[in-house]
Amino acid sequence: MAAPLEGIRVLDVSRWVAGPFCALVLGDLGADVVKIESHKGGDDSRVVQPQVNGESIYFMVFNRNKRGVTLNFRHPNGPAILRQMAAQADVLIENFRPGTMEAMGCSYSTLSEINPRLVMVSISGFGQDGPLARRPCFDSIAQAKSGLEALTGWPDQPPALAGTMVADYATALYAAIGILAALRRRDKTGRGQVVDVALLDSLLSMLMTAIPEYLLLGNIIQRQGNRARYVAPTGAFKTKNGWVQISGGQDNLFVRLLKAMGREEQLQDPRFANVAARVENIEEVHAFVEAWTMQHTAEEIESILDQAEVPSSKVCTVEDVVRNPQVHHRQQILEVPHPKAGKVPLHGVTIKLSESPGSVRRPAPTLGQHNAEVYGEWLGLSAAEVAVLREEGAI
Repeated sequence: MAAPLEGIRVLDVSRWVAGPFCALVLGDLGADVVKIESHKGGDDSRVVQPQVNGESIYFMVFNRNKRGVTLNFRHPNGPAILRQMAAQADVLIENFRPGTMEAMGCSYSTLSEINPRLVMVSISGFGQDGPLARRPCFDSIAQAKSGLEALTGWPDQPPALAGTMVADYATALYAAIGILAALRRRDKTGRGQVVDVALLDSLLSMLMTAIPEYLLLGNIIQRQGNRARYVAPTGAFKTKNGWVQISGGQDNLFVRLLKAMGREEQLQDPRFANVAARVENIEEVHAFVEAWTMQHTAEEIESILDQAEVPSSKVCTVEDVVRNPQVHHRQQILEVPHPKAGKVPLHGVTIKLSESPGSVRRPAPTLGQHNAEVYGEWLGLSAAEVAVLREEGAI
């Protein structure tokens, strides 16, 4: 069956995480993605450790389902070649600092004159305009600037970064949504547009009630550690062999939790009578729950609470995750053969479509692997002409 984005041509001129992951999502859904990298070393993430046979695992995680070409953006012919490629594309994804594409003569106004149907995606730290637009930004900086870092960790400890690059991933997904919306609009108008997404904006959308609580009530929400902010008991509790996460904060779940614990008499305690009371007395409620969990292993707790229909899970390590039968049933770890690194286990296709499923069709490209193929296919260049570009240092 045809994939949903089959026939859509995407130029990925981005680096590191947000842009490449956005392009990966489109590639998983069937788009023909061509990654354009600097002719000297390529995407900066290619040198990140660890590596397998000289190939960065980091790079391979974010760049599957793409063909790869190189281009010398500083060569006199470099921007011209990029413009020619953009003329053949449906989507161009870039995450240079704002103003870089304009400086190369590849602004959206220029590219849209060549290709009015082009959707250009600009990913940046703070957006394409405004007082911070030209400041450099990485995921950690966005976490700090958005307030997310200040909300993460324990109240008596320093603020903490999330355990993964949440700003980059969120922005990549917002960018993909924006692309699909712009392509849908193009179906009606025949014209593309700019999709402008920023790491800061993406994280601000994930702050729950923090902004309205402050502006309306003057409340500044604080770090909560492993506890939920609005219900109790919900959090990570010690066990005989590690930690277990329990979500028993709502009133109906709390009743089930107490029955599973054999502590139904706690229902008579006014401190635990409802959600508001339990949040007010969170130390006491978490203390008696943890006194129970410490008498069991995490696996025992999970089994007991499964029977009681109370959501719970052992706090899993990556070793636990890769052994999880549900993960394998959902095909969320796939072995993808790579020409240099061998079989590389990557995350599976996240979006499940019943009639037009996505797939993993190719590994991340080696540097310049598809120069002759793509420049021939997209621009009609002969092998000899591609060789000339290589000799001139344009690719």
